[in-house]
Amino acid sequence: MATPLPTPGVGPGAGEACASCALAPDAARLARLGLDPGRYSYVVALAGNPNTGKSTVFNALTGLRQHVGNWAGKTVARAEGGFSYGGVGYRIVDLPGTYSLLSTSADEDVARDVLLFGRPDVTVVVVDATRLERNLPLVLQVRQITGRVVVALNLVDEARRHGITVDVRHLTRELGVPVVATAARRGEGLSDLLAAIEQVATADDPPAPLRLTHHDPELERAVSALAQQVAARFPSLPNTRWVALRLLEGDPGIEAAVRDGTLGDLAAPTTDTAAEAAG
Repeated sequence: MATPLPTPGVGPGAGEACASCALAPDAARLARLGLDPGRYSYVVALAGNPNTGKSTVFNALTGLRQHVGNWAGKTVARAEGGFSYGGVGYRIVDLPGTYSLLSTSADEDVARDVLLFGRPDVTVVVVDATRLERNLPLVLQVRQITGRVVVALNLVDEARRHGITVDVRHLTRELGVPVVATAARRGEGLSDLLAAIEQVATADDPPAPLRLTHHDPELERAVSALAQQVAARFPSLPNTRWVALRLLEGDPGIEAAVRDGTLGDLAAPTTDTAAEAAG
């Protein structure tokens, strides 16, 4: 099982996860988003719709080792914690509950920015097993950004009570990432969830971001052409196709970030990354 670790401002050695944990290479990139990563081996982002039991999963993994504050420059609450699994330290960030990564609120801005620009080692998307159809759009949006995803199929105890059965193996094949059945309130499936997090965090060759192709050739050409323009302007951006899709959909947050240059600031390589590229 997971062992909770100290987090910034909590308990002795605040900000230090464990003696064996090294500062992750993307720490500076995360710091730009207002995160205080401390010392750790991997960063896990916890995403999901409201009322999926996401906070229960977070509490089960971190215990009392949590730090709550606000995201930099925003009134949106931020919760961070830590845990150890297999002798390795993990920092976990509980993202605001959101139905979508399309930027229409401050909560969605935060979730999108952390996933797209923070590049966590693992993103756990918590979904409600009793309302799977409603929850899957967020999973697909996250999969379009990254392949380092674990889906926590939570509230399976409630699903069983209502006679609902989900084919976890089939869902895993369709999504291309691990899907783990959990009932976090009862501790059910948490060991399997931790094993899946470790598997994804340590994978040398994770799945590629999901590429949803459009049957309309004209639309596909527009997406490809705009993605090339975005790549030319922001060469460090990790997923230009996703940004191009958001621009075509009229995402106001992405549009504003392109206009004022914020997109470039967030996507710019850190000093260490730039030095490695130059060397």
